[in-house]
Amino acid sequence: MTDIKKNNIIQLTKRLAMMFVGAIIYAVGVAFFLNPHGIAPGGLTGVSVMINHFFPQINTGILVLLLNVPLMIAGLIRFGRDFLVSTIWATVTSSLLISGMEDIIAHYQLVLTQNMILSALAGGALMGAGMGMIFRRGGTTGGSDIVVKFLRQKYRHLKSGVLFIIIDSSIVAASAVVYRDIDMGLLAGVTVAVSSYVFNTILYGSDSARLTFIISNKPDQIVSRLLEELNIGASYVNGQGAFTGADKRIIMCAAKNRTFPLVKQIVHEEDPHAFLIVSSANEIYGEGFKVYSNTEM
Repeated sequence: MTDIKKNNIIQLTKRLAMMFVGAIIYAVGVAFFLNPHGIAPGGLTGVSVMINHFFPQINTGILVLLLNVPLMIAGLIRFGRDFLVSTIWATVTSSLLISGMEDIIAHYQLVLTQNMILSALAGGALMGAGMGMIFRRGGTTGGSDIVVKFLRQKYRHLKSGVLFIIIDSSIVAASAVVYRDIDMGLLAGVTVAVSSYVFNTILYGSDSARLTFIISNKPDQIVSRLLEELNIGASYVNGQGAFTGADKRIIMCAAKNRTFPLVKQIVHEEDPHAFLIVSSANEIYGEGFKVYSNTEM
């Protein structure tokens, strides 16, 4: 076995292992906090439950599977086999874990809390953390996760968490109408909001930024796209290649963590051979970042 192939297997194993940890956290949130109190977290599960309300002869689990199949096929066509493998892994493991945990809860009659608000908060936080870990490793838990991944291709300026809020809030509002219970709808809304916040934090990090130096043979094209597509500033730093002696214009730019993946994508699309030096910037003052303040130490 070559070193490259061995390294690829190791990386894949690590990725699947981290996704499995995320699936465990996700499953705990659903099985121990949301399901026992009937709090709908949105997604395809919520849609399936509502369909089952009108057509009780169709099993909810079957509906979830049927709704997921076309989305997974579309995901395979758009994102490739690696995406499908990751999604199936995350979806199957999280579903089996939820099922297993529910059996344990029923057998031992476990009730961690009777407080509905605490259940909504804890369940949402755990769901968001688990989904964030799975998304960071390139997978999804199926359902609306795949829809969000599609929408992110078109609306890159929107965070995944924002798209989740839009989709899940619509489902939550619909469930409140279907079941005629505004309290359950509001609790589900709390879950969605908390889940989205934690998901964004896990996936994108804090509001700190990345300072990036880009050495490329296509500096003008890269800077043009950074300005037009991301609306972030950039500066040229004059440099010289030590080996070739050729003059270079090095791009220096600061981008918030949530924007940085798009910076990398633009650079890669314009010049796959570009050299990037990336460092964390704890504090940046100026347009788009912090405002100068005399009271700040």
